[in-house]
Amino acid sequence: MSMIIARDLVKTYGKGSSLVRALDSVSLEIDAGQFTAVMGPSGSGKSTLLAVLGALNTPEGGTYLVDGIEVFALGSDRRADFRREYLGFVFQSFNLVPYLSLAENVMLPLAIKRLPKKQKLEMAHVALDRVGLAGKEKRLPSEVSGGEQERAAVARALVNQPPILLADEPTGNLDQANTGRMMELLKQLGSEGMTIVMVTHSATCAGYADRVLNMADGKLMGEEIGRVLAAACAV
Repeated sequence: MSMIIARDLVKTYGKGSSLVRALDSVSLEIDAGQFTAVMGPSGSGKSTLLAVLGALNTPEGGTYLVDGIEVFALGSDRRADFRREYLGFVFQSFNLVPYLSLAENVMLPLAIKRLPKKQKLEMAHVALDRVGLAGKEKRLPSEVSGGEQERAAVARALVNQPPILLADEPTGNLDQANTGRMMELLKQLGSEGMTIVMVTHSATCAGYADRVLNMADGKLMGEEIGRVLAAACAV
C-alpha cells in the first residue's frame, strides 16, 4: 500500500531568464515501510523534493497525498498538525540545544502535547533507548560524540512515533564508523515498518535503502538508473 503518492510536483525559483525548475513534474509512490534513497548532484532538486514531502515548502503545481490525505489542500494549522502526526525530520546539522540534556532535547517536539512531564520524559527515554543511548539521557550534547549527537537527533525525530522519517544528508557530518552505525539504525527502523525517505550524495549510504532514485535537473530519472549509479559510485 502506498503511504506517499506525489503527482507532477512543480517548484520553481526566480523569474524570467533566472527561473529555475527545482522540481519539474516529479511523480513518485512510496510504500509504507519502504526505505527510499534519493541521489543526485547539488542543485538537482533532491533537497527541494524532501522539503515538499515534509510540507515545509509548497509546490506551484501537482498533488501530494500521504496516507490518503491531500496535504496541500489542508489549511496552515491542519498542515502543522499533519507534520507533527506523520513526520519526523533528521538533518545534516544536528540542531541540538547545547544547554539542554539529550533527554530534554528529545522532549522538545512534545512541548505542545498536553501530557504530564513525567510521561514526556519516559517517551524521551524510550526513544533514546531505541537508538542505543540508554544511560546517557542526562548528558549535554557536548559530553557525547558526534555520532551520539546524531543518534539523539534521530531519537528526537522518533519521539512522536511518526510513520514517516525524512532524512537530509543525515551522515554528512559523521566519520565512516558512525556513518555505518547511522545507516544500520535507519535500515532497522525501516524493517520495523517506518517509511523512510533519505537524500544523500553517498552511494554507500544509498546502498542500505530498499530503493534508489536519482534526480537531475529537477527530474526523477528512475529507479534503475539510480541503482546503476549507486553501484558504479560505490566501486
